[in-house]
Amino acid sequence: MDGQNGSSSICSRPQGSVTDGQKKKKKKKKIPDRVTLKKEIGLLSACTIIIGNIIGSGIFISPKGVLEHSGSVGLALVVWVLGGCIAALGSLCYAELGVTIPKSGGDYSYVTEIFGGLMGFLLLWSAVLIMYPTTLAVIALTFSSYVLQPVFPNCVPPYMATRMLSATCLLLLSWVNCSSVRMATRIQDVFTVGKLMALGLIIVVGLVQIINGNYEALTPQVAFSLERTPSVGQIALAFLQASFAFSGWNFLNYVTEEVVEPRRNLPRAIYISIPLVTFVYTLTNIAYFSSMSPEELLSSNAVAVTFGEKLLGMFSVIMPISVALSTFGGINGYLFTSSRLCFSGAREGHLPSLLAMIHYKKCTPIPALLVCCAATIVILCIGETHNLINYVSFINYLSYGVTIAGLLYYRWKKPNLYRPIKVNLLVPVCYLMFWALLLGFSLYSEPVVCGVGLVIMLTGVPVYFLGVHWKAKPKCIYNFIERATFVGQRLCFVVFPQIDPIEVATPSEWTDRSSGRSSLSANS
Repeated sequence: MDGQNGSSSICSRPQGSVTDGQKKKKKKKKIPDRVTLKKEIGLLSACTIIIGNIIGSGIFISPKGVLEHSGSVGLALVVWVLGGCIAALGSLCYAELGVTIPKSGGDYSYVTEIFGGLMGFLLLWSAVLIMYPTTLAVIALTFSSYVLQPVFPNCVPPYMATRMLSATCLLLLSWVNCSSVRMATRIQDVFTVGKLMALGLIIVVGLVQIINGNYEALTPQVAFSLERTPSVGQIALAFLQASFAFSGWNFLNYVTEEVVEPRRNLPRAIYISIPLVTFVYTLTNIAYFSSMSPEELLSSNAVAVTFGEKLLGMFSVIMPISVALSTFGGINGYLFTSSRLCFSGAREGHLPSLLAMIHYKKCTPIPALLVCCAATIVILCIGETHNLINYVSFINYLSYGVTIAGLLYYRWKKPNLYRPIKVNLLVPVCYLMFWALLLGFSLYSEPVVCGVGLVIMLTGVPVYFLGVHWKAKPKCIYNFIERATFVGQRLCFVVFPQIDPIEVATPSEWTDRSSGRSSLSANS
Protein backbone atom coordinates (compact mmCIF):
# COMPACT_ATOMS: atom_id res chain seq x y z
CA MET A 1 0.00 0.00 0.00
CA ASP A 2 1.41 3.42 -0.93
CA GLY A 3 2.97 5.25 1.98
CA GLN A 4 3.03 2.24 4.27
CA ASN A 5 6.82 1.99 4.38
CA GLY A 6 7.16 5.71 4.94
CA SER A 7 5.61 5.54 8.39
CA SER A 8 8.54 3.71 9.94
CA SER A 9 10.55 6.87 10.54
CA ILE A 10 7.88 8.30 12.82
CA CYS A 11 8.43 5.66 15.47
CA SER A 12 12.18 5.21 15.25
CA ARG A 13 14.04 5.59 18.52
CA PRO A 14 16.24 8.75 18.86
CA GLN A 15 19.96 8.08 18.46
CA GLY A 16 22.81 9.33 20.64
CA SER A 17 22.74 10.68 24.18
CA VAL A 18 19.56 12.06 25.69
CA THR A 19 19.65 15.05 28.06
CA ASP A 20 17.44 15.42 31.16
CA GLY A 21 15.40 18.11 29.41
CA GLN A 22 14.79 15.80 26.50
CA LYS A 23 13.75 13.02 28.89
CA LYS A 24 11.14 15.32 30.46
CA LYS A 25 9.83 16.23 27.03
CA LYS A 26 9.70 12.60 26.09
CA LYS A 27 7.62 11.85 29.17
CA LYS A 28 5.17 14.56 28.24
CA LYS A 29 4.88 13.52 24.60
CA LYS A 30 5.37 9.80 24.56
CA ILE A 31 5.35 8.25 21.11
CA PRO A 32 5.02 4.45 20.83
CA ASP A 33 8.01 2.45 19.53
CA ARG A 34 5.77 0.98 16.82
CA VAL A 35 2.68 2.64 15.39
CA THR A 36 0.27 -0.26 15.26
CA LEU A 37 -3.06 -1.38 16.68
CA LYS A 38 -2.51 -2.15 20.35
CA LYS A 39 -3.28 -5.58 21.81
CA GLU A 40 -5.26 -4.33 24.81
CA ILE A 41 -8.27 -6.69 24.74
CA GLY A 42 -7.79 -9.38 27.37
CA LEU A 43 -10.15 -12.26 28.14
CA LEU A 44 -12.49 -10.14 30.30
CA SER A 45 -12.78 -7.37 27.70
CA ALA A 46 -13.21 -9.98 24.96
CA CYS A 47 -16.16 -11.48 26.86
CA THR A 48 -17.71 -8.05 27.47
CA ILE A 49 -17.44 -7.18 23.76
CA ILE A 50 -19.44 -10.31 22.85
CA ILE A 51 -21.94 -10.04 25.72
CA GLY A 52 -22.26 -6.26 25.36
CA ASN A 53 -22.99 -6.48 21.65
CA ILE A 54 -25.50 -9.33 22.00
CA ILE A 55 -27.40 -7.81 24.92
CA GLY A 56 -28.76 -4.59 23.48
CA SER A 57 -32.29 -3.30 23.75
CA GLY A 58 -33.95 -6.45 22.39
CA ILE A 59 -34.28 -8.57 25.54
CA PHE A 60 -35.62 -5.55 27.46
CA ILE A 61 -38.13 -4.47 24.84
CA SER A 62 -39.43 -7.11 22.45
CA PRO A 63 -39.52 -10.76 23.59
CA LYS A 64 -43.15 -10.47 22.55
CA GLY A 65 -42.15 -11.15 18.91
CA VAL A 66 -41.07 -14.69 19.80
CA LEU A 67 -44.27 -15.29 21.83
CA GLU A 68 -46.48 -13.81 19.13
CA HIS A 69 -45.14 -16.10 16.40
CA SER A 70 -44.66 -19.24 18.51
CA GLY A 71 -48.19 -19.16 19.96
CA SER A 72 -47.44 -20.42 23.49
CA VAL A 73 -45.23 -19.69 26.49
CA GLY A 74 -43.61 -23.14 26.44
CA LEU A 75 -42.77 -23.03 22.75
CA ALA A 76 -41.41 -19.47 23.14
CA LEU A 77 -38.98 -20.67 25.85
CA VAL A 78 -37.91 -23.58 23.61
CA VAL A 79 -37.23 -21.10 20.79
CA TRP A 80 -35.08 -18.94 23.09
CA VAL A 81 -32.98 -21.94 24.19
CA LEU A 82 -32.60 -23.26 20.63
CA GLY A 83 -31.76 -19.74 19.40
CA GLY A 84 -28.84 -19.74 21.84
CA CYS A 85 -27.79 -23.20 20.65
CA ILE A 86 -27.78 -22.03 17.01
CA ALA A 87 -25.70 -18.97 17.98
CA ALA A 88 -23.31 -21.36 19.78
CA LEU A 89 -22.93 -23.50 16.62
CA GLY A 90 -22.19 -20.40 14.55
CA SER A 91 -19.73 -19.06 17.11
CA LEU A 92 -17.82 -22.38 17.15
CA CYS A 93 -17.37 -22.08 13.38
CA TYR A 94 -16.20 -18.47 13.77
CA ALA A 95 -13.77 -19.56 16.49
CA GLU A 96 -12.10 -21.91 13.98
CA LEU A 97 -12.02 -19.22 11.29
CA GLY A 98 -10.77 -16.59 13.75
CA VAL A 99 -7.70 -18.59 14.81
CA THR A 100 -7.04 -20.01 11.32
CA ILE A 101 -7.21 -16.60 9.58
CA PRO A 102 -6.12 -14.30 12.44
CA LYS A 103 -7.14 -11.00 10.85
CA SER A 104 -9.48 -8.30 12.08
CA GLY A 105 -12.59 -7.76 9.94
CA GLY A 106 -14.66 -10.85 10.78
CA ASP A 107 -16.90 -12.13 7.98
CA TYR A 108 -15.38 -9.75 5.45
CA SER A 109 -11.78 -10.89 6.04
CA TYR A 110 -12.72 -14.59 5.95
CA VAL A 111 -14.87 -14.36 2.81
CA THR A 112 -12.18 -12.28 1.05
CA GLU A 113 -9.50 -14.83 1.96
CA ILE A 114 -11.64 -17.82 0.92
CA PHE A 115 -13.77 -16.64 -2.03
CA GLY A 116 -11.79 -13.65 -3.32
CA GLY A 117 -12.15 -9.88 -3.53
CA LEU A 118 -15.59 -9.50 -5.14
CA MET A 119 -17.48 -11.61 -2.58
CA GLY A 120 -15.67 -9.92 0.27
CA PHE A 121 -16.34 -6.47 -1.16
CA LEU A 122 -20.09 -7.17 -1.46
CA LEU A 123 -20.24 -8.01 2.26
CA LEU A 124 -18.15 -4.94 3.08
CA TRP A 125 -20.27 -2.69 0.84
CA SER A 126 -23.60 -3.73 2.38
CA ALA A 127 -22.17 -3.56 5.92
CA VAL A 128 -20.60 -0.09 5.58
CA LEU A 129 -23.42 1.38 3.46
CA ILE A 130 -26.47 0.06 5.32
CA MET A 131 -25.97 -2.66 7.92
CA TYR A 132 -23.93 -1.04 10.68
CA PRO A 133 -25.06 2.58 10.26
CA THR A 134 -28.71 1.47 10.41
CA THR A 135 -28.19 -0.78 13.43
CA LEU A 136 -26.27 1.98 15.22
CA ALA A 137 -29.02 4.50 14.39
CA VAL A 138 -31.75 2.23 15.78
CA ILE A 139 -29.80 1.60 19.01
CA ALA A 140 -29.06 5.33 19.38
CA LEU A 141 -32.75 6.21 18.88
CA THR A 142 -33.75 3.61 21.47
CA PHE A 143 -31.24 5.16 23.89
CA SER A 144 -32.58 8.69 23.36
CA SER A 145 -36.23 7.57 23.64
CA TYR A 146 -35.66 6.00 27.05
CA VAL A 147 -33.53 8.87 28.36
CA LEU A 148 -36.25 11.34 27.34
CA GLN A 149 -39.14 9.22 28.65
CA PRO A 150 -39.16 10.84 32.14
CA VAL A 151 -39.14 14.30 30.49
CA PHE A 152 -42.13 13.43 28.25
CA PRO A 153 -44.06 10.89 30.39
CA ASN A 154 -47.41 11.22 28.61
CA CYS A 155 -46.34 11.49 24.98
CA VAL A 156 -43.75 10.40 22.45
CA PRO A 157 -40.53 12.49 22.69
CA PRO A 158 -40.21 15.11 19.90
CA TYR A 159 -38.56 13.99 16.66
CA MET A 160 -35.76 16.58 16.80
CA ALA A 161 -35.02 15.96 20.49
CA THR A 162 -34.45 12.22 19.95
CA ARG A 163 -32.27 12.87 16.86
CA MET A 164 -30.17 15.51 18.61
CA LEU A 165 -29.59 13.36 21.69
CA SER A 166 -28.77 10.33 19.51
CA ALA A 167 -26.23 12.36 17.51
CA THR A 168 -24.68 13.75 20.73
CA CYS A 169 -24.31 10.22 22.12
CA LEU A 170 -22.67 9.04 18.86
CA LEU A 171 -20.25 11.99 18.81
CA LEU A 172 -19.30 11.46 22.46
CA LEU A 173 -18.57 7.76 22.03
CA SER A 174 -16.74 8.38 18.75
CA TRP A 175 -14.48 10.81 20.63
CA VAL A 176 -13.87 8.19 23.34
CA ASN A 177 -12.97 5.53 20.75
CA CYS A 178 -10.70 8.00 18.92
CA SER A 179 -8.94 8.90 22.18
CA SER A 180 -8.09 5.49 23.60
CA VAL A 181 -8.71 1.80 22.97
CA ARG A 182 -8.35 1.17 26.69
CA MET A 183 -10.97 3.79 27.58
CA ALA A 184 -13.40 2.31 25.04
CA THR A 185 -12.93 -1.23 26.37
CA ARG A 186 -13.32 -0.03 29.98
CA ILE A 187 -16.64 1.62 29.06
CA GLN A 188 -17.68 -1.66 27.45
CA ASP A 189 -16.69 -3.60 30.59
CA VAL A 190 -18.63 -1.28 32.93
CA PHE A 191 -21.80 -1.10 30.86
CA THR A 192 -21.84 -4.85 30.20
CA VAL A 193 -21.72 -5.46 33.97
CA GLY A 194 -24.57 -2.93 34.29
CA LYS A 195 -26.67 -4.83 31.73
CA LEU A 196 -26.12 -8.12 33.51
CA MET A 197 -27.04 -6.51 36.84
CA ALA A 198 -30.29 -5.14 35.36
CA LEU A 199 -31.17 -8.56 33.95
CA GLY A 200 -30.13 -10.10 37.27
CA LEU A 201 -32.66 -7.84 39.03
CA ILE A 202 -35.42 -9.03 36.67
CA ILE A 203 -34.40 -12.67 37.23
CA VAL A 204 -34.32 -12.31 41.05
CA VAL A 205 -37.75 -10.61 41.13
CA GLY A 206 -39.09 -13.37 38.86
CA LEU A 207 -37.67 -16.11 41.10
CA VAL A 208 -39.32 -14.45 44.12
CA GLN A 209 -42.63 -14.56 42.23
CA ILE A 210 -42.13 -18.27 41.49
CA ILE A 211 -41.24 -19.01 45.14
CA ASN A 212 -44.46 -17.21 46.14
CA GLY A 213 -46.42 -19.59 43.89
CA ASN A 214 -46.93 -17.34 40.83
CA TYR A 215 -45.87 -19.87 38.21
CA GLU A 216 -49.17 -21.03 36.74
CA ALA A 217 -48.20 -19.83 33.24
CA LEU A 218 -45.03 -21.95 33.43
CA THR A 219 -46.70 -25.29 34.23
CA PRO A 220 -46.54 -27.68 31.23
CA GLN A 221 -50.34 -27.90 30.90
CA VAL A 222 -50.70 -24.12 30.57
CA ALA A 223 -47.34 -23.31 28.96
CA PHE A 224 -47.90 -25.56 25.95
CA SER A 225 -51.62 -24.92 25.52
CA LEU A 226 -52.17 -23.47 22.05
CA GLU A 227 -55.01 -21.13 21.20
CA ARG A 228 -53.90 -21.50 17.59
CA THR A 229 -51.45 -23.97 16.06
CA PRO A 230 -48.52 -22.03 14.60
CA SER A 231 -47.49 -22.83 11.04
CA VAL A 232 -43.92 -23.80 10.14
CA GLY A 233 -43.52 -20.31 8.72
CA GLN A 234 -44.58 -18.74 12.04
CA ILE A 235 -42.08 -20.91 13.94
CA ALA A 236 -39.38 -19.81 11.49
CA LEU A 237 -40.29 -16.16 12.12
CA ALA A 238 -40.11 -16.79 15.89
CA PHE A 239 -36.58 -18.17 15.41
CA LEU A 240 -35.67 -15.12 13.32
CA GLN A 241 -36.80 -12.86 16.19
CA ALA A 242 -34.68 -14.85 18.64
CA SER A 243 -31.72 -14.88 16.21
CA PHE A 244 -31.91 -11.09 15.97
CA ALA A 245 -31.76 -10.86 19.79
CA PHE A 246 -28.61 -13.04 19.70
CA SER A 247 -26.94 -11.07 16.88
CA GLY A 248 -23.50 -9.78 17.81
CA TRP A 249 -22.00 -13.16 18.76
CA ASN A 250 -19.41 -12.78 15.96
CA PHE A 251 -18.22 -9.26 16.83
CA LEU A 252 -15.03 -10.24 18.62
CA ASN A 253 -13.78 -11.60 15.27
CA TYR A 254 -13.78 -8.02 13.96
CA VAL A 255 -11.01 -7.02 16.39
CA THR A 256 -8.89 -10.20 16.40
CA GLU A 257 -5.62 -8.29 15.93
CA GLU A 258 -6.24 -6.29 19.13
CA VAL A 259 -6.92 -9.37 21.28
CA VAL A 260 -4.11 -10.50 23.58
CA GLU A 261 -3.14 -14.06 22.54
CA PRO A 262 -6.09 -14.40 20.13
CA ARG A 263 -5.60 -18.11 19.47
CA ARG A 264 -6.25 -18.75 23.16
CA ASN A 265 -8.55 -15.91 24.25
CA LEU A 266 -10.87 -15.68 21.22
CA PRO A 267 -12.30 -19.23 21.56
CA ARG A 268 -12.34 -18.96 25.37
CA ALA A 269 -14.36 -15.74 25.21
CA ILE A 270 -16.84 -17.36 22.82
CA TYR A 271 -17.19 -20.49 25.00
CA ILE A 272 -17.85 -18.35 28.09
CA SER A 273 -20.11 -15.66 26.57
CA ILE A 274 -22.62 -17.55 24.40
CA PRO A 275 -23.77 -20.07 27.10
CA LEU A 276 -23.93 -17.21 29.65
CA VAL A 277 -26.13 -15.06 27.39
CA THR A 278 -28.39 -18.04 26.55
CA PHE A 279 -28.76 -18.83 30.28
CA VAL A 280 -29.53 -15.18 31.15
CA TYR A 281 -32.01 -14.77 28.25
CA THR A 282 -33.92 -17.93 29.20
CA LEU A 283 -34.14 -16.99 32.90
CA THR A 284 -35.20 -13.44 31.98
CA ASN A 285 -38.08 -14.77 29.87
CA ILE A 286 -39.09 -17.14 32.68
CA ALA A 287 -39.15 -14.10 34.99
CA TYR A 288 -41.35 -12.20 32.53
CA PHE A 289 -43.81 -15.10 32.23
CA SER A 290 -43.93 -15.61 36.01
CA SER A 291 -45.11 -12.03 36.50
CA MET A 292 -47.06 -11.17 33.34
CA SER A 293 -49.79 -12.99 31.46
CA PRO A 294 -49.19 -13.69 27.75
CA GLU A 295 -51.83 -11.04 26.95
CA GLU A 296 -50.01 -8.40 29.04
CA LEU A 297 -46.70 -9.25 27.42
CA LEU A 298 -48.13 -9.10 23.89
CA SER A 299 -49.74 -5.72 24.52
CA SER A 300 -46.50 -4.18 25.82
CA ASN A 301 -44.11 -2.25 23.58
CA ALA A 302 -41.39 -2.35 26.27
CA VAL A 303 -41.67 -5.57 28.25
CA ALA A 304 -39.02 -4.73 30.86
CA VAL A 305 -40.65 -1.35 31.57
CA THR A 306 -44.09 -2.95 31.97
CA PHE A 307 -42.48 -5.59 34.23
CA GLY A 308 -40.94 -2.83 36.39
CA GLU A 309 -44.18 -0.84 36.62
CA LYS A 310 -46.03 -3.96 37.77
CA LEU A 311 -43.57 -5.27 40.38
CA LEU A 312 -41.02 -2.62 41.36
CA GLY A 313 -43.39 0.17 42.39
CA MET A 314 -41.53 3.39 43.11
CA PHE A 315 -38.32 1.75 41.83
CA SER A 316 -39.82 1.08 38.39
CA VAL A 317 -37.68 3.94 36.97
CA ILE A 318 -34.76 1.50 37.19
CA MET A 319 -35.99 -0.33 34.07
CA PRO A 320 -35.96 2.55 31.54
CA ILE A 321 -32.59 3.62 32.97
CA SER A 322 -31.32 0.05 32.50
CA VAL A 323 -32.49 0.02 28.87
CA ALA A 324 -30.77 3.39 28.27
CA LEU A 325 -27.50 2.19 29.82
CA SER A 326 -27.71 -1.07 27.88
CA THR A 327 -28.12 0.74 24.57
CA PHE A 328 -25.33 3.20 25.44
CA GLY A 329 -22.95 0.28 25.89
CA GLY A 330 -24.31 -1.26 22.67
CA ILE A 331 -23.49 1.90 20.69
CA ASN A 332 -19.94 1.85 22.06
CA GLY A 333 -19.50 -1.81 21.08
CA TYR A 334 -20.87 -1.32 17.56
CA LEU A 335 -18.67 1.74 16.96
CA PHE A 336 -15.60 -0.10 18.20
CA THR A 337 -16.11 -3.16 15.99
CA SER A 338 -17.59 -1.55 12.84
CA SER A 339 -14.68 0.92 12.62
CA ARG A 340 -12.30 -2.07 12.50
CA LEU A 341 -14.29 -3.43 9.56
CA CYS A 342 -13.66 -0.16 7.64
CA PHE A 343 -10.00 -0.35 8.68
CA SER A 344 -9.68 -3.94 7.39
CA GLY A 345 -11.46 -3.10 4.12
CA ALA A 346 -9.13 -0.16 3.45
CA ARG A 347 -6.08 -2.29 4.26
CA GLU A 348 -7.17 -4.80 1.60
CA GLY A 349 -7.54 -1.95 -0.93
CA HIS A 350 -11.36 -2.09 -1.03
CA LEU A 351 -11.86 1.31 0.62
CA PRO A 352 -9.84 4.57 0.50
CA SER A 353 -6.39 4.07 2.02
CA LEU A 354 -6.98 6.89 4.54
CA LEU A 355 -9.33 4.54 6.45
CA ALA A 356 -6.42 2.10 6.97
CA MET A 357 -4.45 4.69 8.94
CA ILE A 358 -4.22 5.12 12.71
CA HIS A 359 -3.21 8.03 14.98
CA TYR A 360 0.57 8.19 15.26
CA LYS A 361 0.44 8.37 19.09
CA LYS A 362 -2.94 7.04 20.26
CA CYS A 363 -2.88 4.16 17.74
CA THR A 364 -6.66 4.38 17.09
CA PRO A 365 -8.27 4.24 13.59
CA ILE A 366 -9.64 7.80 13.71
CA PRO A 367 -10.67 8.12 10.01
CA ALA A 368 -12.60 4.82 10.13
CA LEU A 369 -14.37 5.89 13.33
CA LEU A 370 -15.33 9.26 11.84
CA VAL A 371 -16.77 7.57 8.72
CA CYS A 372 -18.87 5.18 10.86
CA CYS A 373 -20.14 8.09 12.99
CA ALA A 374 -20.94 10.26 9.94
CA ALA A 375 -22.75 7.42 8.10
CA THR A 376 -24.91 6.78 11.19
CA ILE A 377 -25.83 10.46 11.53
CA VAL A 378 -26.86 10.49 7.84
CA ILE A 379 -29.15 7.50 8.48
CA LEU A 380 -30.59 9.33 11.52
CA CYS A 381 -31.38 12.32 9.30
CA ILE A 382 -33.08 10.12 6.67
CA GLY A 383 -35.48 8.88 9.33
CA GLU A 384 -36.55 5.59 7.70
CA THR A 385 -34.53 3.44 10.08
CA HIS A 386 -37.23 0.89 10.89
CA ASN A 387 -37.80 0.10 7.21
CA LEU A 388 -34.07 -0.25 6.61
CA ILE A 389 -33.61 -2.60 9.59
CA ASN A 390 -35.73 -5.26 7.82
CA TYR A 391 -33.31 -5.25 4.89
CA VAL A 392 -30.36 -5.26 7.29
CA SER A 393 -31.58 -8.40 9.09
CA PHE A 394 -31.71 -10.34 5.82
CA ILE A 395 -28.23 -9.18 4.67
CA ASN A 396 -26.77 -9.93 8.10
CA TYR A 397 -28.19 -13.44 8.17
CA LEU A 398 -27.07 -14.05 4.58
CA SER A 399 -23.49 -13.09 5.48
CA TYR A 400 -23.43 -15.64 8.33
CA GLY A 401 -24.34 -18.48 5.98
CA VAL A 402 -21.85 -17.46 3.28
CA THR A 403 -19.04 -17.24 5.87
CA ILE A 404 -19.75 -20.66 7.41
CA ALA A 405 -20.12 -22.21 3.94
CA GLY A 406 -16.66 -20.75 3.34
CA LEU A 407 -15.34 -22.75 6.30
CA LEU A 408 -16.40 -26.01 4.59
CA TYR A 409 -14.93 -24.87 1.25
CA TYR A 410 -11.67 -23.88 2.96
CA ARG A 411 -11.43 -27.30 4.60
CA TRP A 412 -11.64 -28.86 1.11
CA LYS A 413 -9.42 -26.26 -0.57
CA LYS A 414 -6.62 -26.33 2.05
CA PRO A 415 -6.88 -29.59 4.01
CA ASN A 416 -3.31 -29.35 5.41
CA LEU A 417 -3.67 -25.82 6.76
CA TYR A 418 -2.71 -25.50 10.43
CA ARG A 419 -5.92 -25.05 12.45
CA PRO A 420 -5.46 -24.49 16.19
CA ILE A 421 -9.18 -25.29 16.54
CA LYS A 422 -10.94 -27.71 14.21
CA VAL A 423 -14.65 -28.20 14.89
CA ASN A 424 -16.50 -31.36 13.95
CA LEU A 425 -17.99 -31.13 10.43
CA LEU A 426 -21.47 -31.71 11.89
CA VAL A 427 -21.30 -28.24 13.51
CA PRO A 428 -21.16 -26.14 10.29
CA VAL A 429 -23.44 -28.61 8.45
CA CYS A 430 -26.16 -28.37 11.16
CA TYR A 431 -25.88 -24.58 11.22
CA LEU A 432 -26.16 -24.33 7.43
CA MET A 433 -29.20 -26.64 7.35
CA PHE A 434 -30.96 -24.46 9.92
CA TRP A 435 -29.79 -21.31 8.14
CA ALA A 436 -31.10 -22.50 4.76
CA LEU A 437 -34.47 -23.37 6.33
CA LEU A 438 -34.89 -19.95 7.92
CA LEU A 439 -33.66 -18.15 4.82
CA GLY A 440 -36.07 -20.11 2.63
CA PHE A 441 -39.05 -19.20 4.81
CA SER A 442 -37.90 -15.56 4.91
CA LEU A 443 -37.82 -15.46 1.10
CA TYR A 444 -41.26 -17.07 0.98
CA SER A 445 -42.92 -14.86 3.61
CA GLU A 446 -41.14 -11.55 2.86
CA PRO A 447 -40.05 -11.66 -0.82
CA VAL A 448 -39.98 -7.87 -1.24
CA VAL A 449 -37.81 -7.26 1.83
CA CYS A 450 -35.38 -10.04 0.86
CA GLY A 451 -35.33 -8.83 -2.75
CA VAL A 452 -34.48 -5.26 -1.75
CA GLY A 453 -31.75 -6.59 0.58
CA LEU A 454 -30.19 -8.52 -2.33
CA VAL A 455 -30.41 -5.47 -4.61
CA ILE A 456 -28.63 -3.32 -1.98
CA MET A 457 -25.85 -5.90 -1.81
CA LEU A 458 -25.56 -6.29 -5.62
CA THR A 459 -25.21 -2.52 -6.17
CA GLY A 460 -21.66 -3.12 -4.96
CA VAL A 461 -20.75 -5.07 -8.13
CA PRO A 462 -20.28 -2.04 -10.44
CA VAL A 463 -18.64 -0.12 -7.59
CA TYR A 464 -16.11 -2.97 -7.17
CA PHE A 465 -15.20 -3.10 -10.85
CA LEU A 466 -14.95 0.70 -11.19
CA GLY A 467 -13.30 1.49 -7.87
CA VAL A 468 -11.17 -1.58 -7.10
CA HIS A 469 -10.67 -3.81 -10.15
CA TRP A 470 -10.08 -1.00 -12.67
CA LYS A 471 -6.42 -0.05 -12.19
CA ALA A 472 -5.90 2.14 -15.30
CA LYS A 473 -7.83 5.14 -13.98
CA PRO A 474 -7.06 8.63 -15.32
CA LYS A 475 -4.17 10.35 -13.56
CA CYS A 476 -6.44 13.16 -12.34
CA ILE A 477 -8.43 10.67 -10.24
CA TYR A 478 -5.27 9.35 -8.60
CA ASN A 479 -4.07 12.92 -7.98
CA PHE A 480 -7.38 13.80 -6.32
CA ILE A 481 -7.25 10.68 -4.09
CA GLU A 482 -3.65 11.40 -3.15
CA ARG A 483 -4.43 15.02 -2.24
CA ALA A 484 -7.55 14.03 -0.23
CA THR A 485 -5.52 11.39 1.63
CA PHE A 486 -2.79 13.93 2.40
CA VAL A 487 -5.34 16.43 3.77
CA GLY A 488 -6.97 13.68 5.86
CA GLN A 489 -3.60 12.68 7.30
CA ARG A 490 -2.82 16.27 8.27
CA LEU A 491 -6.23 16.77 9.91
CA CYS A 492 -6.29 13.50 11.85
CA PHE A 493 -2.55 13.03 12.50
CA VAL A 494 -2.66 9.49 11.12
CA VAL A 495 -0.17 7.21 9.37
CA PHE A 496 -0.14 3.67 8.06
CA PRO A 497 0.46 1.19 10.89
CA GLN A 498 3.76 -0.64 10.93
CA ILE A 499 3.33 -4.31 10.24
CA ASP A 500 5.24 -7.08 11.93
CA PRO A 501 6.26 -9.62 9.21
CA ILE A 502 5.20 -12.47 11.52
CA GLU A 503 1.65 -11.05 11.73
CA VAL A 504 1.16 -10.87 7.96
CA ALA A 505 2.34 -14.38 7.20
CA THR A 506 0.02 -15.98 4.66
CA PRO A 507 -2.11 -18.96 5.73
CA SER A 508 0.09 -21.33 3.71
CA GLU A 509 2.99 -20.40 6.03
CA TRP A 510 1.02 -21.48 9.11
CA THR A 511 0.81 -25.14 8.01
CA ASP A 512 2.16 -27.67 10.49
CA ARG A 513 4.40 -29.60 8.11
CA SER A 514 4.63 -32.63 10.37
CA SER A 515 0.91 -33.42 10.29
CA GLY A 516 -0.98 -30.35 9.06
CA ARG A 517 -3.06 -30.55 12.25
CA SER A 518 -2.89 -29.17 15.76
CA SER A 519 -3.07 -31.09 19.00
CA LEU A 520 -6.59 -29.73 19.58
CA SER A 521 -7.82 -30.80 16.15
CA ALA A 522 -6.72 -34.38 16.71
CA ASN A 523 -9.44 -34.73 19.31
CA SER A 524 -12.21 -33.59 16.96
